[in-house]
Amino acid sequence: MTDYRPPSFSLFPPVVKNLLIANGLFFFATYVLGSTYKIDLNSILGLHYLGSGSFKPYQLITYMFMHGSIMHILVNMFALWMFGNALENFWDSRRFLVFYVICGIGAGLTQEIVQYFYFSHVHHVIEIFSNAPNQSDFSAIAAKYFNLQANGTESYPGEYLVFLQKAYESMTNAVTIGASGAIFGILLAFGMLFPNTLLYVYFAIPVKAKYFVAIYGLIELFSAVSNRPGDDVAHYAHLGGMVFGFFLIMYWRNQRRR
Repeated sequence: MTDYRPPSFSLFPPVVKNLLIANGLFFFATYVLGSTYKIDLNSILGLHYLGSGSFKPYQLITYMFMHGSIMHILVNMFALWMFGNALENFWDSRRFLVFYVICGIGAGLTQEIVQYFYFSHVHHVIEIFSNAPNQSDFSAIAAKYFNLQANGTESYPGEYLVFLQKAYESMTNAVTIGASGAIFGILLAFGMLFPNTLLYVYFAIPVKAKYFVAIYGLIELFSAVSNRPGDDVAHYAHLGGMVFGFFLIMYWRNQRRR
């Protein structure tokens, strides 16, 4: 693939424009079908865990077009336009589309891999809890795997086991939606290709793109590792989009040098 320089800069190049339209149509369809026919399009097209029984291969692509709220889609689409139009104008439309799709699929695969190891671990812990013969064993397991002190209502193994089983079932049936993984890949590409471009955080604080991307990536890594209760953001998917984007750009650079 060779670099292509268009004769003029377009604020809405074709791929970015069509992605904006497609995401908007999917969001509108989700609202209409849900309110009128009680069809949960997010559940059908969102990315399910591989071991849940609801996983379909096409979800690795369709999940990128699904969003859970107005704010969710507005933030993603603004970032797609802001950084995507620069990249599509710098590259050709074909290369940009390939990059976007690969980053999105890579983000979904990363989410699946992380979920596999996490859910396997939780399932293993549940089995250990179910075989705990007495209170002292339960206390040791709770402290080892969940950093819990066995006291109060949590001191009764049977009740806590039921809670764990319900939580496990709920987690494995959850869906991943949103274009964020692909967007984070685009953000990384912008930082690599235009490292010294000034970005204005909150429209006031100037930060070079390379530092902005590095800081954002570190924040996502910290958020993923900390695994805070109630945090339903797919941080590992975001990081996966950046990782796949990085290796794809490096591959293209090596091809160009050859």
